[in-house]
Amino acid sequence: MKKIILIIITCIHYSISADEGMWLLTLSKEKYEELKKKGLKLTLSEIYNTDSASIKDAVVLFGGGCTGSFISANGLVLTNHHCGYSYIQRHSTIEHDYLTDGFWAKNYAEELANPGLTVSVLESMEDVTNKVLLNVSEVMTETERNMIISNNIKKIIESQKPSKFTKIDVVTFFNGNVYMLVKYKVFKDVRLVGAPPSAIGKFGGDTDNWIWPRHTGDFALFRVYANKNNEPAEYSPDNVPYKPKKYFKVSISGVKENDFTMVIGFPGKTNEYCPSYTIEHVMSINPIRIKLRELRLEILKTAMDTNRAIKIKYASKQASIANYWKKWIGELEGLKFLKVVEKKKEFEKEFDGWANISYTNIEKYGNILNDFREVYKNYTPLAIKENLIHEGIFGIEILTKINLFENIVKCNDTAVKTNLKIVQQSLMGFYNNYIPIIDKQTFIKIFSYFAQNNYLINEIPTINKLNRKFKNWEECANIIFNNSYLTSLQKLKELEKFSPSKIKKIITNDYLFKIYSEVIYYFNNYLASRIKKYKTTIDSLNRLYTKAQLELIAKEFYPDANSTLRISYGNIKKYQPRDGIIYNWYTTLDGIIEKEDTTILDYVVPEKLKTLYYKKDYGKYAQNDTLTVCFIANNHTTGGNSGSPVLNAYGNLIGCNFDRTWESTMSDYYYNPDRCRNISVDIRYVLFIIDKFAEAKNILNEIEIVDYN
Repeated sequence: MKKIILIIITCIHYSISADEGMWLLTLSKEKYEELKKKGLKLTLSEIYNTDSASIKDAVVLFGGGCTGSFISANGLVLTNHHCGYSYIQRHSTIEHDYLTDGFWAKNYAEELANPGLTVSVLESMEDVTNKVLLNVSEVMTETERNMIISNNIKKIIESQKPSKFTKIDVVTFFNGNVYMLVKYKVFKDVRLVGAPPSAIGKFGGDTDNWIWPRHTGDFALFRVYANKNNEPAEYSPDNVPYKPKKYFKVSISGVKENDFTMVIGFPGKTNEYCPSYTIEHVMSINPIRIKLRELRLEILKTAMDTNRAIKIKYASKQASIANYWKKWIGELEGLKFLKVVEKKKEFEKEFDGWANISYTNIEKYGNILNDFREVYKNYTPLAIKENLIHEGIFGIEILTKINLFENIVKCNDTAVKTNLKIVQQSLMGFYNNYIPIIDKQTFIKIFSYFAQNNYLINEIPTINKLNRKFKNWEECANIIFNNSYLTSLQKLKELEKFSPSKIKKIITNDYLFKIYSEVIYYFNNYLASRIKKYKTTIDSLNRLYTKAQLELIAKEFYPDANSTLRISYGNIKKYQPRDGIIYNWYTTLDGIIEKEDTTILDYVVPEKLKTLYYKKDYGKYAQNDTLTVCFIANNHTTGGNSGSPVLNAYGNLIGCNFDRTWESTMSDYYYNPDRCRNISVDIRYVLFIIDKFAEAKNILNEIEIVDYN
């Protein structure tokens, strides 16, 4: 990445904490020297190298939003249990409940294919800023600018001649001030190798999610397959395990407080350089998001606690909903606790002084903060309505599928029954994991909440009509769901007995179809264009504001996370989240036994794990008869770092990152080294589960273990 010259204009209060940042692996010499002082023992070329094997070749983008790492010469990938959760769930049935019982392939033939799952390996990154910004000028409108940039990016990507097994992106850094060409090799044959039971891989469940102390063995194992030339290929029984250029050796030497740690992964999105107005916006949106997901989670918990089949069907959905629900709660509390708005405003006072110190500055940056204030004043109310639709109305599952029925009502009568068959086929998987009575309860909760708060009731005609027609939303939902042909495959098939015109009439008169159609119309005609306009303005202001900060502050900046490969570094540390509470830096198997509660699903402990505990049968993975389960450090992480390898100073694997502490979730906007901690499962616990609990010696034998004790 090209150097951005940082000019000292004035002395200004702004700091990047010592351990802060998600840095590109193409480290500057200055940043590399800083890491060496912290304890790093690797050379720069061992971290990132396009000519020979380096760490970049051992870290993979797992699926669309997690990280994994190669841990054997045979393409074995370690990631989080929650990253592989939906795939484990798809393979699970009442007869073979891999979520509850775990899964361990004893040989290659038993490994399970996962259609749609990909593993991507970074090949290279190249600065293409000049090519992307070719013919872009400061006097252009944002629309003109974006059009030229879009065309330039298209030409750059086309010149690379991408194939079905390569992914080529041009990614923006520093809010549109820098662009990088990023190339990946994409593997499409990825198979499930091993996963502990959820009582280990998800121990603590949603109760402990985002919380420390943590005792979760959050890991799963997959394998990448390739053709006989070691190149990516579609799934085939003839494929063979991939031979990666680099894989991690696994250290069982143990970790201790203050040890140097690195997390390498694909963090999703941060916004560290935003103004105070962005934080105020988030603090306005989060309470509504939290409430809407809370309503849905209450319904799912009741249903899942009383029926095992429902628990299996809805496990992945419930985990997905709960994850960000709890994250938003912690984020909101953290932003308040650290007074982030006030801190941002302190910086902005000094920034405003600098921005108005000369005619040149005034012309470029003098109005940025005023413009931010005005745009958010108009944008936030629209964003609230957008979230009411996406988190509320489209939290009702069936409404997310109604768009498919438009193909039936809009086609000629001659094509109606053909299109009906197509819709039935498309929704088969959805209906297999859908229970109308649960969705009906969600419908009741969401619209009761809307009515109590007068949210969108008057904007959507059918919702307004239903609110006036029925004495309550329970009565309304009973009639709608009982009469709808759209809520099950069986009822949908009943439509086949009607004429094409009758089928169209039934669908268009269905209240679910009406609600969907009117909500989409309302969003597209009253919200979308205005939201897009304000987002475009915010993007433009963010670009200028970031550029100004790069000019103003004499420090090397790390770019915000954008799902590209990053390194964050720090040390294993205990922490004090609030007055009078100090948390240790590790947890042990003792804590799992202490937490056991057979009446709470999240705290059920497998019998075999208890047997191993009481026998102290820990093998070589414990120290002084104590088996460490998880540890925390102050590495700067975010969503997307799930499954990231945690490395020691020598580049050996010591853990698998899976979470942040609840108090850390505001770090997407403001990192604080005293408050922020990432949570990792200790690699020795992973090996213990594979070896002693699963007795999967075939898996263990392909992992290269090192011990420097």
